[in-house]
Parts: sequence; structure tokens; C-alpha cells
Amino acid sequence: MPTPISQLRGGVAYPRTRVEFDAFFPDDPACLDYLQKLRWPQGFVCPECGSTGSPWQMARGLLLCSDCRKQTSVIAGTLFHRTRTPMRQWLMAAWEITCQKYGASALGLQRVLGLGSYKTAWAWLHKFRRAMVLPGRDPLCGIVEVDETYVGAEEADVVGRRTLTKAMVVVAVEVNDGRIGRVRLRSVPDLKGKTLTGFVADVVAPGTTVRTDGLRAYGGLAKKGFVHDVTVIGQSSSPAHVEMPAVHRVVPLVKRWLLGTLQGGVSREHLPYYLDEYTFRFNRRTSQARGLLFYRLLEQAVQTAPTPTSKLYLGTGRGPRRRPRNPNR
Repeated sequence: MPTPISQLRGGVAYPRTRVEFDAFFPDDPACLDYLQKLRWPQGFVCPECGSTGSPWQMARGLLLCSDCRKQTSVIAGTLFHRTRTPMRQWLMAAWEITCQKYGASALGLQRVLGLGSYKTAWAWLHKFRRAMVLPGRDPLCGIVEVDETYVGAEEADVVGRRTLTKAMVVVAVEVNDGRIGRVRLRSVPDLKGKTLTGFVADVVAPGTTVRTDGLRAYGGLAKKGFVHDVTVIGQSSSPAHVEMPAVHRVVPLVKRWLLGTLQGGVSREHLPYYLDEYTFRFNRRTSQARGLLFYRLLEQAVQTAPTPTSKLYLGTGRGPRRRPRNPNR
């Protein structure tokens, strides 16, 4: 179907609506052809020998390298590696995940796609979350506000920065001309100097002005090449949300998303991947078409190494801790 130029990214179009999705992907061959264009935008490159010659199309969607005669497939070595599920169902899952503003739950995905088990839907969501943030991203620049927060249930008789069961999260927010730009989130084991300055060094460009509160753990930022703007909140006439408005606007949004979309059911070991999903969504919040998020997710999925389902459980050998109770019973 004709596609406006505004829908093109890297020479590959993307659907904007569910009607266009059905037209783009009527069957599995159309899905594989689309993924092939995303994986090799400049043309096929053999994973075995690096040849760029045109491959032979084999049965079952396999590609035969014209030089080394090695057979491969579009999905080999990607997030979809060795899947037995029709690719159209995978792409429908990607569409559901990206085109719902606040994300998709495993139970909702199971119902929409008609998957046989909740465990399968849960695993698919976590596989896609691993493709939402890739290494090599451009660092934050301009002015960056950094602060810490805690995720988890309320703890009685705990004050200050102490915690017993909550997870600690560091948040960095880019500010350009007074407007919030991109964010970076990371779950951290502690609030020591090495941890916090290491996070800033990983996500912020050297020479950037970094605004923090008076926590001593940030004291080494200047030595790492940052312009450190310190505000001791306890000695300031203005509250924290006035001194550093951007980061204090993002933190409640993160907590609201975790509570509203996921009903607060986030385990500490899987929290980093939920934070990756929030980062992916927030940094693309101004996209005019939700289909662009779908395109970006698939673009990154074919560049993401496969994760066996067993490893999604972090070596426990178990799936999701429990299946949500059916409210209709």
C-alpha cells in the first residue's frame, strides 16, 4: 500500500494504525521480509563469513550465503532466535506493547494474543524489555539533574536514606532550555560514591553541568570532569522540587507507572528491565505516531542477542512467582 514519506525511517516504512498493521503484515513471509530490512538495512551480511552477496532464498525462510554456503535465517541470533511461534504473533505482541501508552501487562497480552499460558506472555514481555535499551546510547548533555529514590512498600520506623527492603534507584534527567529531555534510570545496590559517580560517568557526557543535592557520595564528580552544581537542600530556602524540578517531576511519574501499569508487582531482580521499559517510553513520549515506537523496538530486537527463557528467571528455574487471580471467578 502507498506509504507517505513521513512514515519512512531508514528507508523502511512503519504502520501507524492497527488497520495499517494488518496491511503491512498479512502473513509470516511479510513479517520476515520486514525484519530482514531492519536487520540488514544496507543489504544482507552473512553472519558466518561477512559476505554481502545476495543470498539464495531457501525453504522455510532460510537464507543461503552465496560465498560460504552457510544457511542462516533472518531471526538467527536475534531476540526471536529459534522461536516456533509464527512471526506475525510476535509482531502483534510488539504492537500491543508499544501502542498502549502505559504499556502492557502479561495477563493482558495473553488475552489479546490468545496465548496458551501466562508464563509465555510474561517471558515475551521480558524478552522485549531486553531490547528496549541498547549499549552505545548518546550520553545526556546540557544540564543534568541527578537524585535517588526508593521503590517498594512503605517501611515502618525507617527515616532518611536508610532502607530495609526497598530498591534504590538513581535518576538522571536532562534539561535543555528549561525543558525536560531524556532520562536515565538505574537500580543500584547502595548509595556509595563509587556507585553514584559511576552511574553519572556512564550516562552523562564529560563537561556537563550536573546538579545534585548535598549528599557526599557525589563529591567526586568534579574529579571525573563534570561541572558539579551542589544544592544543600537543608540549607536552602526552597524545597527540593523547586531547586531541582525536572528530576522531582520524573520520579513520581516512574513510581505511578510501576504502581498503575504493573500494580506494584515488580521484583527487585527484574526492576532494571522495568526501568529500561520506562526509559524507552519516556524518551519517545513526543513521537507523533505510536507506530514509530513499534519500528524502534523491532529495529533493536533484531540487534539484540537471544535470551533463553530459563535465564529470564535469573537461575531460579521458576517462572513468574504467581499468576494473577482471575477477577471473573
